[in-house]
Amino acid sequence: LGFLVAGALSVCVSPAWVERHLGGRGLGPVLKASLLGVPLPLCSCGVIPVSASIHRHGASRAATTSFLLSTPQTGVDSIAVTYALLGPVFAVFRPVAALLTGFIGGGLVQLLGDPGRTNGTNKVEPPTCTDSCCTGHRDENMFLRILRYGFVTLPRDIGLALLLGILVAGAMAALVPQDSLNAYIGGGLLSILLLMAAGVPVYVCATASVPIAAGFMHMGASPGAALAFLIAGPATNAATFTTIWKVLGQRTAILY
Repeated sequence: LGFLVAGALSVCVSPAWVERHLGGRGLGPVLKASLLGVPLPLCSCGVIPVSASIHRHGASRAATTSFLLSTPQTGVDSIAVTYALLGPVFAVFRPVAALLTGFIGGGLVQLLGDPGRTNGTNKVEPPTCTDSCCTGHRDENMFLRILRYGFVTLPRDIGLALLLGILVAGAMAALVPQDSLNAYIGGGLLSILLLMAAGVPVYVCATASVPIAAGFMHMGASPGAALAFLIAGPATNAATFTTIWKVLGQRTAILY
C-alpha cells in the first residue's frame, strides 16, 4: 500500500506546484515546506536537486532548509515499514518528528540566517541525479506511471538499502547479546545523544533505518534513542551538508 501511495504522490504532485507554494518570506512557507516534505516520496538523490531548484524559483532559504529536513526523514513508504516493524506509536511519532524538525530548522534559518544572501541568486548547479527516481515516463498514462514508480522505480531505488538494513539489524541481533549495550544505549539522555551522533554524518535512508532502529531496540536501546536515530540518520548527511553550504550559505549549513 505504501508503494502504491508513493507512486500516486510522485505522479500527482508536480514540482511546479511545490515551487509555487514555497516562495515568500515568513514562517508560512516554512510550515508549508515541512508539511509538503513529510509525505513526498523523494529519494536521497532527488531531494537535493529539487531543493536547489525550488530555492532558485523563489523559495526562501528557510523554506528550502525545512524541506530538506522533513522530506528525507519519512514518506508514505517508510511509514508503512515503520508500522510493520516498530508499531503504530513509531508510525505516528516519526512523521510528527519530521514535521517539527523541519519547521524548527527552517525557523532557525529564518531568524538566524545570513540576511545578506537573497533567494534564488545562487547559481551553483545541484548534484546530477542519475538514479532511476529522477527520470520520468511522461509518454505513459497516469495509472501506468503510478504503477511504474510505486512498484518498479521505488523498489529498485530503496529495495537494496532496505535489504541491507534488515541484514544489518539481523546481524546486530544475532551477534550482540540482548541487553549487552544497556550501559551505552539504554535509557537516558546519553543514549539519545549517542545514537543521534551516530546518525548525523552518514546517510541511512528513511526505509532502511527502520530495521536498524529495531535492532538497536533489541539490544536494549530505549524507544527515545531509537527515534533519535530515525530522525538524525535520514535527515542529515555529508552530501546534503556540502550542497547546503554551496547553495544556501555557510550559516545555513551550520544551522542545518
